[in-house]
Amino acid sequence: MSDHSHIRPWRHIERRKCRQIMVGSVPVGGDAPISVQSMTNTLTSDANATIGQIRELEEAGADIVRVSCPDEESTAAFRTIARAARVPLVADIHFHYKRGIEAAEAGAACLRINPGNIGNASRVRDVIQAAKDHGCSMRIGVNAGSLEKELLEKYGEPCPEAMVESALNHARILQDHDFHEFKISVKASDPFLTVAAYQQLADAIDCPLHLGVTEAGPLRSGTIKSSIGLGNMLWSGIGDTIRVSLAADPVEEIKVGFDILKSLGLRHRGVNIIACPSCARQGFNVIETVGILEEKLAHITTPMSLSIIGCVVNGPGEALYTDVGFTGGGKGAGMVYLNGKIAHKQANDGMIDEIVARVEAKAAELDAARKVESASEVAAE
Repeated sequence: MSDHSHIRPWRHIERRKCRQIMVGSVPVGGDAPISVQSMTNTLTSDANATIGQIRELEEAGADIVRVSCPDEESTAAFRTIARAARVPLVADIHFHYKRGIEAAEAGAACLRINPGNIGNASRVRDVIQAAKDHGCSMRIGVNAGSLEKELLEKYGEPCPEAMVESALNHARILQDHDFHEFKISVKASDPFLTVAAYQQLADAIDCPLHLGVTEAGPLRSGTIKSSIGLGNMLWSGIGDTIRVSLAADPVEEIKVGFDILKSLGLRHRGVNIIACPSCARQGFNVIETVGILEEKLAHITTPMSLSIIGCVVNGPGEALYTDVGFTGGGKGAGMVYLNGKIAHKQANDGMIDEIVARVEAKAAELDAARKVESASEVAAE
């Protein structure tokens, strides 16, 4: 899990340099880890249901959660929701400037807003003042599906230039009011348009960028589309916080978000399972085993790796680079590897319990080592 970019330069990602803002207790931008977000889809006016969904997102690892505030009942409930949440909440505001003021007063850590669509200059000023008074940051959220009429007339269709111009126009409003605690998103359902818009925006302004391919679709196809779009940008160093937009359980958005970051080595959480697709050589049912292990190891948040390979063609080689490994063999047994070395032979019967036990033990070992390291760093200071 260490950084080996000095010997593997082809794995190094140089992140875009930008200023840092705070979304509640979570730093976004600068040298902060890339944060993962999702959004509730319960009625915000139903505080209990919304808090329940936020709990599920927190347990899945969400750093930030967005909550829509379309009406006065929602912002009234938001106060209760914000007090119960363990992560910072972003209030999603459209058109109604009073909802932005109410959400800021109710405990929002950030307002997702487009200054240009909440009314005249005095209303914009009032929302910005409320954000200043209550320590809120803001996200300017540009969407290809809701661009300003004048920009569509100017450019003929949603395009990167139109989206970036919209974003910079909104940013200028905040900057003119001496407000700089903002991040920007320029999302589209088309990953080509999304990537091109973010690439232009990244060169045009130094604020943090919130990444997402909006309205990406159902779980499988939306995951693929988001992985292509977000992966392209993150690989090039663009992006400070992400949201995967799926027509699925919001918890799945968090899982996919972390998996994208994990695949690029940008953020690690939980067990990274390396598994073969299986074939006639497999010494055990790989697909079934991996499915069971994924469920049984979901509670582990410690960054670590596990290889589950069906035969000895690639199994030993993969196990060399994982914390725990199992390679299928013959006669109903395989080999367990620990820290890249052969540990012992293990019958397929009882294999899952053995692997779970070994992974849990390794996680505890890694956690203990990190605590010692942290204590040493504190003492050194």
